[in-house]
Amino acid sequence: MTTQDLLRIEDLRIAFEVQDGLHEVVKGVSLRLQQGRTVALVGESGSGKTVISQAVMGLLPKKGHITGGRILFRDPATPAIETDLATLPREGQAYQALRGGRMGMIFQEPMSSLSPVHTIGDQVEEALTLHRKVQGKEAREATERMFALVGFRDPAWAYERYPFELSGGLRQRAMLAMALICRPALLIADEPTTALDVTIQAQVLAQMKALQQEFGMAILLITHDLGVVANLADEVFVIYQGEIMEAGEAGAIFREPRHPYLKALLNASPHFDMKPGERLVSLRSVEVPRTGKPRSAVPLGQTLLEVRDLEKSYGGGNLALFRKSGATVKAVDGVSFDVASGECFGIVGESGSGKTTVGHLIMRSRRADGGRITFHGPDGPVDVLALGSQALRTFRPNIQMIFQDPVSSLSPRMTVLDILREPMMIQGKLSPSEQRTRAEALMQMVGLDPRFLNRYPHSFSGGQRQRIGIARALALEPSMIICDEPVSALDVSVQAQVLNLLKDLQNSLGLTSIFISHNLAVVHYMASRIAVMARGRIVELASRDQLFRNPTHPYTQALLAAVPHADLDRPLDFANLQRVNGSDSARWGEEFRGEGLVLHEIEPGHRVLMRASPVVAPMKEAVDA
Repeated sequence: MTTQDLLRIEDLRIAFEVQDGLHEVVKGVSLRLQQGRTVALVGESGSGKTVISQAVMGLLPKKGHITGGRILFRDPATPAIETDLATLPREGQAYQALRGGRMGMIFQEPMSSLSPVHTIGDQVEEALTLHRKVQGKEAREATERMFALVGFRDPAWAYERYPFELSGGLRQRAMLAMALICRPALLIADEPTTALDVTIQAQVLAQMKALQQEFGMAILLITHDLGVVANLADEVFVIYQGEIMEAGEAGAIFREPRHPYLKALLNASPHFDMKPGERLVSLRSVEVPRTGKPRSAVPLGQTLLEVRDLEKSYGGGNLALFRKSGATVKAVDGVSFDVASGECFGIVGESGSGKTTVGHLIMRSRRADGGRITFHGPDGPVDVLALGSQALRTFRPNIQMIFQDPVSSLSPRMTVLDILREPMMIQGKLSPSEQRTRAEALMQMVGLDPRFLNRYPHSFSGGQRQRIGIARALALEPSMIICDEPVSALDVSVQAQVLNLLKDLQNSLGLTSIFISHNLAVVHYMASRIAVMARGRIVELASRDQLFRNPTHPYTQALLAAVPHADLDRPLDFANLQRVNGSDSARWGEEFRGEGLVLHEIEPGHRVLMRASPVVAPMKEAVDA
């Protein structure tokens, strides 16, 4: 072991207790990590990457055991001492001194990792007082300095906040502060940005990169996102089912991939260079029947849904969050668009932009404050917002929804058969035997074996659960499906399966869909027209090709600049991302903010929210050029 090797894992084997003995999940993994460098461990869920990080930190579940190999840690502060972490008692004093002190960890979901009953200042300061014996005013000052380092604009304000008072990006910054408060030699980041919007993700990555350079620490990055890997990692280890498939410097991994699994991972992610009609490569293909009964209320290409001047506000009343100011927040502010029959219409934006609220208002699962939603059904136009309870119940089969989280959206107490039959039972459709036949057909339609109908959701993988959610949405043969972040919780390979499935169903059934996401690459793959939302308003609306060829609104440009590409020749501009907040309207320029903004058409079909201004003409000339 050289003096530069901070962590070396040699032939590591980990097994879990099951009913019939031990099940090995990590099978002889070896890797090394040097001081000041970043090593990425890349793989799907279930590949063993998180288990390896837990073994390094001494956080394996009780039923998990290291059955072979070594985990050698050499602290740069004491380079003469080499510790085999695999032999240390997990709850012993030696491990407790290292964990949180010399080794820090950022977890995937900050909300479940932070205590809800303590301020983040108390939680971060606790790690400092435990390992550095700093107390009182000195500890608070050190904590606030760390908050400033990780990007809190007002550290004193942040110190007093509870986790629920912070956005996802700020919670992850709080986790980063907790992991780094003792200036560890090793930082393990387990999917640190999976749950974050693209712009917040880019800011957190930039912060990690800057802090690594300042502290000289090593980072073990656990992820399935090859775009993140391309922007952070010096060396990459690709793991599949507990074994390393390929390893090497980042340049070799991305420019000359050798193993079929790595090549498949690289081709499974949607990207902006995909040709029209090009499909994602799924690691495990799903056979979807090409036959189906197209069900459209109007002929393909004609307007199916009209949304005009939609309004929705939250706040006021008794909401404690707004009690101090008595203010309201406009979640949706004058949103208008049309969706044609057979079209996939994309809505993209950050959390809080109002995109999900628009979907719920169309579904009538939330009540709009104003505006009009017109659905063109077979019996003529329907004013959706004016429907009474009975009329709404009759109307609901026309529009169905696929939810973001397939775990919480499926009842754990119902079998798949019951889940698929429930919409038909509520609507009084078909007899029990016909409902079962329909459920079997739905399972085949989404690429699942009908023999699984009697299973419960917990026995399926995340991708399979999402396909069950899709089958449920199709149970009543809707004319339109609203897809609310349907793949944001899925691995890249499973994401490819689900996206290809949705495309196939759209083609075979003539489905119309509204695809809501914060992932621009996914929306680019799925949608033919895209609306970009910020602060409750549509700021840009164009065809897919127009939007990505000529992004005009500063917010759209900021979103595109924050997308991490799995391409070493297109790195993120970390320095600029730390300076610029794309959703800050103060940075948008005079023509894009203030009063009197309307959606101007700068080229046929391409509209931008702006003032009537001479700047429109030069934009059109630039597009023509």
